[in-house]
Amino acid sequence: DSDNEESCFTVNRLGVILESFSELFEQSIASQKIKLGAILTGHVIEISPEVVIVAAGLKSEATIPASQFLDDQGKIEVEVGDEVEVALDAFEDGFGETRLSRERAKRERTWSYLEDAFENGKVITGMISRRVKGGFTVQIDFVGAFLPGSLVDVRPVRDPSYLENTELEFKVIKLDRQRNNVVVSRRAVVEEEYSAEREALLSSLQEGSTVKGVVKNLTDYGAFVDLGGIDGLLHITDMAWKRVKHPSEVVDVGDEIDVKILRFDREKTRVSLGIKQLGSDPWEAIARRFPVASRLSGKVTNIADYGCFVEIEEGVEGLVHVSEMDWTNKNVNPSKVVQVGDEVQVMVL
Repeated sequence: DSDNEESCFTVNRLGVILESFSELFEQSIASQKIKLGAILTGHVIEISPEVVIVAAGLKSEATIPASQFLDDQGKIEVEVGDEVEVALDAFEDGFGETRLSRERAKRERTWSYLEDAFENGKVITGMISRRVKGGFTVQIDFVGAFLPGSLVDVRPVRDPSYLENTELEFKVIKLDRQRNNVVVSRRAVVEEEYSAEREALLSSLQEGSTVKGVVKNLTDYGAFVDLGGIDGLLHITDMAWKRVKHPSEVVDVGDEIDVKILRFDREKTRVSLGIKQLGSDPWEAIARRFPVASRLSGKVTNIADYGCFVEIEEGVEGLVHVSEMDWTNKNVNPSKVVQVGDEVQVMVL
């Protein structure tokens, strides 16, 4: 009986010790203010093809699926002894084991990174992974974000496919961790770059200088050209020495062109541009090149009620009045005599 009493005492004492140890552990956890989701630093103590065992100074070691430690090539990226960050998923998972997660730690770190970028206006890097309704999905480390189509660039992008699977810079403009919602803007980054370029350009622009630009938009009266942070107007009358009915005859949106700065108002930041001024004026010494009574050949470029216009040289057109089209009928319909594109013989009057 005494032996039984002694063994019961021993068991009870062991139970008390274990219970005390458990209480001490819980108190230790509480004193460290460790809560579920907390990121801990652990050490890899064993690796197998299926699991990685990590010790993070808790009640027990944790067994984590090896799939959470794979790199882009599908290989386990850690070795025994490596220090790794893990997140606390559970103190006890029902089997007496602590449950840790490598994936959750990576996501938590990414969220912290995003929150810091959002609060401090920092630029982050990410990759446009695919197109979705209204925009694109951007992968930022281990968190997906949404990039609205209107915030891809400062100007509309007709075919943004060239940006996909490319690492780019963004700014976080909306962040809701509870709803797992992140909205980013590439336009905000580009605008900042443009602002710096704009200031440099403003200080260097000079009337009479030649610069490169990209055609941004077309109107009936001309084209707007992006000079690198500043838009300039290329008026239709300054596109060519010849008659231009619409700017699309000379340039298209997206074209990179050389232009001459004709006028520059620094206060209003207005820039007037020209293409025809890059070459010589074909009307200079026109009388010497085409004296009165000289016979010439040219092409009909336009027909009006009062006559037709004939191009006798690149940029030089002359009017053949309706009264000079027929010896017998001074009021003939010009379209019954010539058609646009006809090669005709004319005389300078």
